[in-house]
This record gives sequence, structure tokens and C-alpha cells, in this order.
Amino acid sequence: MRLLASLPTHHQPNSTIPFYSSMSKAKCNPNFQNNNATITSDTTSTSLSFNKSKLSWGRLKSQFEQCHSPKLGHKWMQYQGINHWEGLLDPLDDNLRWEILRYGQFVEAAYHSFDFDPSSPTYATCRFPKTSLLSRCGLNNSGYKITKNLRATCGIRLPKWINKMYELPRNQSSWIGYVAVCQDKEEIARLGRRDVVIALRGTSTCLEWLENLRATLTKLPNHMSKDNNVDDNNSGGDNNSARAMVENGFLSLYVSKTATNPSLQDMIREEIARIIQSYGDEPLSLTITGHSLGAALAILGAYDITATLKNAPMVTVVSFGGPRVGNDVFRNQLEQSGTRILRIVNSDDVITRVPGFVVKNDDVARIGDVHVARLQSWFHKRVEDMQLVYADVGQELRLSSKESPYLKKGDVATCHDLKTYLRLVNGFVSSSCPYMNEVTEYQSEALL
Repeated sequence: MRLLASLPTHHQPNSTIPFYSSMSKAKCNPNFQNNNATITSDTTSTSLSFNKSKLSWGRLKSQFEQCHSPKLGHKWMQYQGINHWEGLLDPLDDNLRWEILRYGQFVEAAYHSFDFDPSSPTYATCRFPKTSLLSRCGLNNSGYKITKNLRATCGIRLPKWINKMYELPRNQSSWIGYVAVCQDKEEIARLGRRDVVIALRGTSTCLEWLENLRATLTKLPNHMSKDNNVDDNNSGGDNNSARAMVENGFLSLYVSKTATNPSLQDMIREEIARIIQSYGDEPLSLTITGHSLGAALAILGAYDITATLKNAPMVTVVSFGGPRVGNDVFRNQLEQSGTRILRIVNSDDVITRVPGFVVKNDDVARIGDVHVARLQSWFHKRVEDMQLVYADVGQELRLSSKESPYLKKGDVATCHDLKTYLRLVNGFVSSSCPYMNEVTEYQSEALL
């Protein structure tokens, strides 16, 4: 489980993983017609068979791909959010479901590749070479090739006496994910374009956890800010309210560097610029996906790319269990840049409701009681002065662990775990009929 802290997930080898199909949607809506996939109980068919009581995850995944790999073709921009996923989220479109799960697997691969063991000489590095990482994580048929490993550097410097007293690992820079480019011709044809993925894991080290606690907002540095017409020398509160601001710790992890380690920002900029130069003459998309801390860094990366790189392709963020990142100005500038953000949110995950507060100005106008209105105005002013007024970004696919009939009700960490998110996406139908009471389940090995 990753609760914005260094809590590695231990997957059970024979856990029950529910498998969603559009047949389940038909149980909720008798008029539903599925045009995306055919699933049959014929054991001689190449489509998924429902009469298997036990099925390895590798085989399940392979057959799932055969059934549910939709050909997006010329509609690919719709699934990348060009129309803000209008008509695709409620009920959840099967093609979009598959794409969300597919990007989630790239993030799982980042978790699986990370060395969590503080006693290991390779702690906080990638356990696999980039040439075999995807195959060793079960994604050998993804059609993607990793072109760049990514590292994030913490800006916090702990006193030496703290490290000695608590024997804390002192890794300032840690492997956090990778860039992968679709190279398979069949997959490019299916997707309708060449897709570039940046996959980022969540918090996994002590220093990253400490960065997460730096919850106040701070101005973006000039080299990635779109506020060129605002005077930086004026540090007053009114000026700050007109500036794009983001969480201190997230920004630190994105821009910090050492003499031997470039910043995550520099690595992403350099690699994406190279990819644009190599493939800019063909349809190209950039999908940045992450979980928890990785989701926050994905949004910062999307903002930075669209603000600084010329001829940037369409940029889409698919985030799982992400915390808030910036203020209202930051959100508005993201929207104006054309960045599309799809936030997968578990209503029972507290991490999606932090840091800070979301205070809407029109809330006060709707309240008739003048005393309550004054109280809200005072509260808004106080949290604004404390640099704690955040704004949610993008479109939201809201799920719920409590409404799922096939998930055991878990603790805070379970509700935040990426596995939980993928299972919820797998079974979600619509807001009026969230989950099926009867979901086909298989005793299968976990993906990672």
C-alpha cells in the first residue's frame, strides 16, 4: 500500500481478482448493447471463457487483451480527452476503461521495479535494466520500449545527527519511473497514433514522505511559469493570489537537483524534446500517468511541457489517487494550455482530499445567514493567507470502495492502494448502477 509514504505493497499470490465484462453491464441495463467486445463460454474460442474456475493472471491478461483491445483509430483524441471525455465517463465507456487499466499497468510496473529494501546496496534504484523492465513486469506485449529512466531528487537536507540517531537512508535522489515510446506497428495502428508514456510511482522513501508534508503553496519558478506579466518582487498576498502556485514539496521533488543528478524536470524536458524531434512529423500523443505522489508530479510535468516546449503534442494526464497540486490560477492555466487531465478518485481515499482546502467564492453568495457567510469569508481569508487554498483540476471519474460488492472494506492504506483503484475501474458501470452484485471472479495470480 502506498499512502504517500514508504509502505511497499505485498501482493498475495492467489488473491481473488474480479474480472469485469460488458456482460455485467447488461445485467444493470437490459437495453445495453456491447459493440466493443465479444465474450463467450466456448472453450475453443480465442475470447475469454467464463467457465474456468482457476486462471493464471498471465493467461487472463493475455485473453483480456484479445477481447478488449479496442481499435481507437481516428477516435483516439476523444479517448485522450479532447472533448473532456464527454459521454464516456457515466456510464464508463468500455474502450476508455481498457485504456485507463492499460496506463495503470505502466504505473504498477514502476512500483514493481523499485527496490524498496533500505538494507539493499541498490536501495531506491530500478531493479531491472530498461531493456527488460516491461517484460519482467508482465508487459512484454505492450508494444512500448523504454527510452529513459527517471529520477526525482529531494530538496530537503536532514542534519547528520538525525540520520545517525534514526539510521535513516540518505538517498537524496531515487528512481521514480520511466519514459516509454510505442514502437510496435500494430499497436500504433490500433491506437491511431504513436503514444509516449511517462509512468511515475508514488511515495516510497522517507525523504519523499517529508517532502509531501510541505503542504503550503509556493510560486512556480520563472523558468516554468506562465505569469510573465506579474512582478516577482511584490510578495504581497494579493499578488500571490494572482500567481500560479503549487505545493512546496511536489515542486521541490520536480525541480531539485544535485551535482551528479539532474532534476526530474530536466530529464523529462530533454527526453520529450528529443522524442518530438524524432517523431514530430507523425500523429503523436503524450500520456503522463502516476499514482499518489506520481499523480501530482504528472500534473506538474504536463504543465511544464506545455509551457516550455514548442510543438508539444497533445498532453493527457491519467492520475490514480492523486492529491491536490495547485491553486485556482494553476488550474486555469492548465486548462488554457490544452492539457487534458482525468483524475481517478476513490471517494474513500483521504489522500485525494489533501493537502489544503478547496474554498469556492460562490459558496458564500448562496448562504442566506449573514453570520455563516461572514464566518466563511473569514475562513477563506485565513487559509488563503496560510497559502492553503487549492483547486481540483481536470475531469473526475469518482469511484467508491464502500459501494463495491467485491472489495473487502479496508483501511486508509488499502483505499489508497493502486491495486484497489484498478479493481474499482475494472468493475465500475455508472453512477446510477455503480457496481454489479454478481461479478465473475477468478483465483488468479496478481499482475506483479
